[in-house]
Amino acid sequence: MEIASQNVHKSAVMEAYEHDAQFNKTFYDYTLSAESYTQRLAELKKRSYQRQELARTIRSFMEPFGISDAAAAHIDELSDNGVAVVGGQQSGLLTGPLYSVHKAITVILLAKQQRKELGVPVIPVFWVAGEDHDIEEINHIFTEQDGRPVKQQYPERYVLKSMASDTEYDAEQMAEYIRLVFRDYEETAYTKELLEEVLSSAEQEHTFTKFFVRLMNNLFQKHGLLFIDSADKTLRQLESGYFKKLITESKTIAEKISLKERLFEQQGFGTPIQAAENAAHLFYVHETGRVLLSRKDDVFVNETAGLRFTAEELIAIAEQMPWKLSNNVATRPLMQDMVFPVLAFVGGPGEIAYWSLLKDAFNHLEMKMPILVPRISITLVTSETQHALKKSELTVNQVMTGEVISRRAQFLDEQKDVKLEQLLQETENVIQEQYNKIEQHISDKDLKSLAEKNRAYHLRQLAYLRDKSEDALLRKYAAAIRNYSLVEGDLCPERNLQERTYTPYPYLNVYGPSLIDDLLNASLPINGQHVVVCL
Repeated sequence: MEIASQNVHKSAVMEAYEHDAQFNKTFYDYTLSAESYTQRLAELKKRSYQRQELARTIRSFMEPFGISDAAAAHIDELSDNGVAVVGGQQSGLLTGPLYSVHKAITVILLAKQQRKELGVPVIPVFWVAGEDHDIEEINHIFTEQDGRPVKQQYPERYVLKSMASDTEYDAEQMAEYIRLVFRDYEETAYTKELLEEVLSSAEQEHTFTKFFVRLMNNLFQKHGLLFIDSADKTLRQLESGYFKKLITESKTIAEKISLKERLFEQQGFGTPIQAAENAAHLFYVHETGRVLLSRKDDVFVNETAGLRFTAEELIAIAEQMPWKLSNNVATRPLMQDMVFPVLAFVGGPGEIAYWSLLKDAFNHLEMKMPILVPRISITLVTSETQHALKKSELTVNQVMTGEVISRRAQFLDEQKDVKLEQLLQETENVIQEQYNKIEQHISDKDLKSLAEKNRAYHLRQLAYLRDKSEDALLRKYAAAIRNYSLVEGDLCPERNLQERTYTPYPYLNVYGPSLIDDLLNASLPINGQHVVVCL
């Protein structure tokens, strides 16, 4: 593997987070520095956690997927005095886009780094957002066809807004869907085994979340990455007291988040969650699905679903049936920090943007925000793509900055038959000139109309000849054009980062099952820079 840094466009929030000291002081509790880790560790030592219960919950959740020796050791450390590096993601099909894998890689590498630096057990944890209910966000992936990303959507339709952890798929339809996806991958020495592994995982599970976790656990098992589902019933029971706190402090939390977002907007960074002052920032798991609660006249309501709870009633639910409650984007980080001793949280640009609104809410609950670490951003370059880059005389940077588009157009212009183009244009000019003279001479209306139709016929024939000339050009230089399409479709599909489009499976299919291990052993920098990895 060859590794190089690559400059890519960053959002204004990420630029400010990495370079603006005042921005950091306003919206976060810690900066990205060695001192911050020491300070955060000292803070965590002052707080208490349900460590034994948390360890049992994680072990119970992970047992069906298989717990490696490394993961078992991490669970034991967490039950004692270990601290955690946490990252999380929705449960996408075939792990979802590559950035889920990149996030897990960052979590593992950062935990190893800080274990060495701090001299204490630092455990990598992946928090699966199984409580999310927008199945439309996770029911598809993209495969590459003729240099373009093509959406492959799982066909089952779901009416209710049920959580991904509760949403079951049809085993036969899922198997058929997986085979359909793999048909777009080239046949390699790894394809058969990889397909069988994915099909087996899908067969063993029945929900989107567990299918996701089984695949991810298979990829990262030897590295001891721990998994927990935010919708796990046992975890919900452990969270009971924390839900009561979020309910009791709901009004103040909402006000602080709303005020912070207003300040965030005033500084030109937008409104990441559009927080309302009457928000409860909690969901209720109703028979019709997961529905958002708001506060109205000191009660918690969802008028569409006909729900109405007093604070006392909602607290009783938190005590007796906590699995009926669910966090939203604002309270999930708060809950995460109450459940886990979070040394650092690994997030993408969007997450770091909305976490900017939560500092005062954390502080109100007598906590500080964990250190926020941008996940590693990676573009993988296969040997086939490297060959196409060489043939096209392009660099990865030129492709990712869009220069491939102009270079392809320039290449085609250079191959055109200039003399033929000139002759066709001269012929068209003559036809237009002569028919103008004919029509000026003709006075009969019907004859004039016939002459115009005749003109149009000849012009169509010229256009047909011009199109056929272009087709012949495309056929003649098809291999060269394919190289341009390949590098664009693989490295920057539809002007988007590769990691936001494709799953890891086309790259596992080409490189082999050691891809994740090799990336983890490749000394990837955790410095916020985009990384290009030539496989």
